[in-house]
Amino acid sequence: MIDKKKLHIAAGVICDKQNNVFITQRPLTSHMGGYWEFPGGKLEDKETPEQALYRELQEEIGINVTQCQLLETVEHDFIDRHITLSFFLVTEWENKPYGKEGQLSRWIPIMSLNAEDFPPANRSIVALLQK
Repeated sequence: MIDKKKLHIAAGVICDKQNNVFITQRPLTSHMGGYWEFPGGKLEDKETPEQALYRELQEEIGINVTQCQLLETVEHDFIDRHITLSFFLVTEWENKPYGKEGQLSRWIPIMSLNAEDFPPANRSIVALLQK
C-alpha cells in the first residue's frame, strides 16, 4: 500500500460587489497545470488555514485580506496524494489582486465560471457559488 502524501491547502474565493470572482491559472509545470483555480496554497507547520490564506494571498496575488469567512472544506483523493482544501470567501481586501508570480489571472462573473476549467477538488465550490 502506498502512503499518500497529505496536504492541507487554504484557498481564497475573492468576490467583489458586482459578483465577479478573481481566479488564477496553475502553471503548466505544476500538478493539475493549466487549470484555473481559486488562489491560495499549502499550510506551513503550526499555521491555521486562515493564517495560510492571509500569507498565500499576499505572496501570490499581492492582497491583504481584511474580511473573510470559511465557505467550505473539501477533501479529495488523488492516486498519490490526499488533499484537504479550506475555501474562504474573501469579501474585503487591500490592494488590487494580480498574478504576482507571473501566473495568468482574471476577474470573471460568478455565473460564467465553468467547473470543468477547475481541478476536480474545486468543482463543488463553483457549483456552490452558482446556486
